[in-house]
Amino acid sequence: MIWWPSAIPTLHYGLVTLRPSDERDINSIFTACQDPLIPAFTTVPENYTLDHAIDFVRSDPFSFAERREIRFIIEQGNGVDVTFAGVISLHTINIKNHTAEIGYWIEKSMRGKGIGTTAAKVITDYGLRTLGFRRIDGLADIDNSASQKLLTSAGFEKEGILRNKVSRDDGRQIDMALFATTDSTWIPLDN
Repeated sequence: MIWWPSAIPTLHYGLVTLRPSDERDINSIFTACQDPLIPAFTTVPENYTLDHAIDFVRSDPFSFAERREIRFIIEQGNGVDVTFAGVISLHTINIKNHTAEIGYWIEKSMRGKGIGTTAAKVITDYGLRTLGFRRIDGLADIDNSASQKLLTSAGFEKEGILRNKVSRDDGRQIDMALFATTDSTWIPLDN
């Protein structure tokens, strides 16, 4: 059975923190999403506006209350000097089947530092050990080798390729690499 929290918690591991979004994140999200790599490999619109960022942050309470998504802001720092690093979530939630999908994007200057991998481990650990999911999928554009590496480094195993899985805004139909981890294969963070 899935246990759903009454509020989005704040999760810490080392110098990485996952916390609920709030109004102060709007400008950071907007600025980060101007990087063309984020819309190239995610569902973020190409012409990302400030209104998109406002809607993104303000929709969190609704998607959480409806048990469709649990989304976090990723921060890196020691509590005094903290930097916005990106967004990560568990979405495409299927309560009956105890499954979810991990989704994320990392702000350009924070990439390649292990922050995304750590955040993926933290949210996956929380999803499997606390919420009770039995499987968490991760989908990565087949051309996005960095995202595939992140998932592998975070403990996910590549299961195959999903042909013509996603439609891009320009009409292209693209293949996605399918990664997954399960409650029986996951190695807890505190081990």
